[in-house]
Amino acid sequence: MTRMLRPAPPTPPASAGRLRPATGSRNGARPGGVLSRLRLLAWPLYLAALLWYLGRYGLPYTNDLVFLWLMGALVAAGVHSGHGARGFLLVLRDWVPVMAVVWTYSLLRGYGAHTPWGPYLWPQQRADEAIGLGETLTVRLQHGLYTPGSPQWWDYAAVAVYMSHFFAVFVILAVLWRRRHDRFRHLLTCYLVLTFAGFATYILYPAVPPWLSSQEGHLPALTRVVSDVLTESGLPRAASVFENGSQFANDVAAMPSLHSAYPAMLLFFFWPTAARWVRVLLVAYPLAMTFALVYGAEHYLVDVFVGWAYAAAAVYGVRWLRERRRTRSLAASRTAPATPAAAGAGTGAGTGAGTGAGASTGTLER
Repeated sequence: MTRMLRPAPPTPPASAGRLRPATGSRNGARPGGVLSRLRLLAWPLYLAALLWYLGRYGLPYTNDLVFLWLMGALVAAGVHSGHGARGFLLVLRDWVPVMAVVWTYSLLRGYGAHTPWGPYLWPQQRADEAIGLGETLTVRLQHGLYTPGSPQWWDYAAVAVYMSHFFAVFVILAVLWRRRHDRFRHLLTCYLVLTFAGFATYILYPAVPPWLSSQEGHLPALTRVVSDVLTESGLPRAASVFENGSQFANDVAAMPSLHSAYPAMLLFFFWPTAARWVRVLLVAYPLAMTFALVYGAEHYLVDVFVGWAYAAAAVYGVRWLRERRRTRSLAASRTAPATPAAAGAGTGAGTGAGTGAGASTGTLER
């Protein structure tokens, strides 16, 4: 997993949040002592708690639960490596603000469903009908592949890909936090920019998804495949993510599709330094998500395309800003030492001035 995600920058990576292995003396415990052995229980205890939760409640799918379990894993890693309180504080420092921002977005997203304009339907539906030569791709796929009450293997695959939206990015962020903290901050910035750009669009352009258009009689009968399959599989808790009436619900937050935007973000972010086989996975994930969304009646194909465009703008925009900031920082660091040298040259006279200038030049060349 770590190798799959590693970039290869020309300079050594920053590791402000990385938990490096700690010695026993650093934490006040002898190697092989009681405390050293007790910290080895961190992972078994964490895994036991996780298995108990999965057995009782099923997979966590909401942002707050995913964050809590990821933070628990990072704390367990810190304790296991001998960092104790330091590891816990590092986790809180970097992840609690992220959790607060994402929770705030979720709340605002629900309020965004009550705009005085829209929602809009016909532009995206007409675009999909043009792509599908008179019929939306969702209608074609469901009428050809889906049998209500009798899920097939591709239905379960679509559900798995769809539900990965709720944790895939956060798991990758956790891996980067442990291994490449500089890349963690970079990807996190892209994620936040993309998320709030999507929220702003939901406010300005509330868009009706295919399943809602079908309910209102503008499309033939369609099924929300993911919700239907989850219910058929006996997972009503997971299916409740689709229920209406929640303060976080926004049935017209369809343009752009953030479900498609996040896989595309990972593609654009890791592509420059990814190995060939990793690039295959990076391409396959957005395509699989596109099938799950369009087949499942969650999004029109044009919603997906706009999500890809937002992802590209977020990743390359953040990358450009970072490079511009780095260039300015390097330029400032190179010109700063010349100021006192130039002042010394101005106050000196004759040979002294020449010597000062020569020293300044030598310093800059080094």
